[in-house]
Amino acid sequence: MMLVKEIMTKDPITIDMNAPVRDAAGVMKKNHIGGLPVVDGGKLVGMVTDSDILALLETGRISDDLWLPSPLEIIEVPIREFINWEKTKAALSDIGDTPVSKVMSHPVVTVGEDADIEEAASLMLREGIARLPVMRGSALVGIVTRADIVQGVGAGSEEPGENAR
Repeated sequence: MMLVKEIMTKDPITIDMNAPVRDAAGVMKKNHIGGLPVVDGGKLVGMVTDSDILALLETGRISDDLWLPSPLEIIEVPIREFINWEKTKAALSDIGDTPVSKVMSHPVVTVGEDADIEEAASLMLREGIARLPVMRGSALVGIVTRADIVQGVGAGSEEPGENAR
């Protein structure tokens, strides 16, 4: 049976809990990853994902309803949409300044490095998450994603693609 430590990414990129969400989003974009373990003095305290950041974008509806403007309302539409855009820009700016600790998921669902990949997969499915921090005791030693598990399962096949059509 394959173990989590055989497929995990070692020494994952982390972010400090007091860092602004803007920094977390930048690190995720730069490294093409969807989530980061959140640390406080090196201790794992949470996870922040692209979904957590997107959930902050609750700026309200852009338009109240679908309606067809009368000739007099033609002038009002661009003004209303401009005001909504200004609100959206302000909300995005506020979001960027929000500390990661305010949006992270906690307590963190983790897996031990000696767990088998079936256990990790089961935990991800049960909890509805796409990545798991990997622990050795209280130390963060890696991260494992759904893609890592699929690749780990695939590594056990004799000839890749022999049954593919």
